[in-house]
Amino acid sequence: MYICGANDNLNIIMKIAFFDAKSYDRETFAKVNQSFGFDIQYFKERLSLNTVSLTQGADAVCIFVNAECDANVIERMAGYGVKLIALRCAGFNNVDIKAAHEHGLRVVRVPAYSPHAVAEYAVTLMLALNRKVYRSVYRTREGNFRLGGLLGFDMHGKTAGLIGMGKIAKELIKILRGFGMRVLAYDLYPDMAFAEEHGVKVVGLDELYEESDIISLHCPLTEETKFIINSESITKMKFGVMIINTGRGKLIKTEDLINGLRSHQIGSAGLDVYEEEADYFYEDRSDKMIDDDKLALLLMMPNVIVTSHQAFFTREATHNIALTTLQNVLDFKDGKELLNEVK
Repeated sequence: MYICGANDNLNIIMKIAFFDAKSYDRETFAKVNQSFGFDIQYFKERLSLNTVSLTQGADAVCIFVNAECDANVIERMAGYGVKLIALRCAGFNNVDIKAAHEHGLRVVRVPAYSPHAVAEYAVTLMLALNRKVYRSVYRTREGNFRLGGLLGFDMHGKTAGLIGMGKIAKELIKILRGFGMRVLAYDLYPDMAFAEEHGVKVVGLDELYEESDIISLHCPLTEETKFIINSESITKMKFGVMIINTGRGKLIKTEDLINGLRSHQIGSAGLDVYEEEADYFYEDRSDKMIDDDKLALLLMMPNVIVTSHQAFFTREATHNIALTTLQNVLDFKDGKELLNEVK
């Protein structure tokens, strides 16, 4: 199915240094790689200045969301002969793109692996928070079947505000409209045709903050969107608002979120990502004390759900991630246009 182009690189086997490899990564990529035939060496460590020496001899590196791919790391990789950085995710905020270009490394990503997976998970967080599902489960397991403290609200007729209107947000819009919700959206470059077709009102941020019962974040992390949810924006929101983040942790300033929860200006929060998640997420820390005071506090709050950056984690999405990542590497090897290159 996947045939190399007829060029001088045809018989060269690309060597890929695969960082932050979990058992499910190895299983999925090994299966998909049967059609590509790359030489993949898996490392459990994340890419950082301390582990960059592992890239010696590799043509490409494959990294995930918590890799530290700054200018120093990139300079070292270039010296080792690495030519391609293949992100197996959509976001690329952890890669110094300018430094990569300066050192001749090209950067590719997976822009869309399963927008359904993340959109459906955002709804999962909304429903679990609203109907207190997690609290009810804990209670009934202990034989407590009372309903006090479990009161929710009808999603029907409420207003959801989406910051970002990309592929994931569009799938979420379809779901929320199915609930009978009013949907507002903010985007620098909104798809007005889609908005009109699906009954979405495109608004400015202030109007979205003021009118939304639920706010869900679906924008990329850039210098402009870093800490877009902060003390100033929180004061503009409807009292008791629910905030959902399945995007990037640093879209929210955690300290300000906690203060908003304490004052009840924020009624609840569903966080699949966290501002300082790198030291915790994707690892088993169950036998260690959490020394991040803000994370520990969020985990104690009854109106907060924190999950471990798992919104993408479906069979379909992981297969698509592996397929697109390895196709990106193959296109680079064959000198083809890199459709998913970060410019």
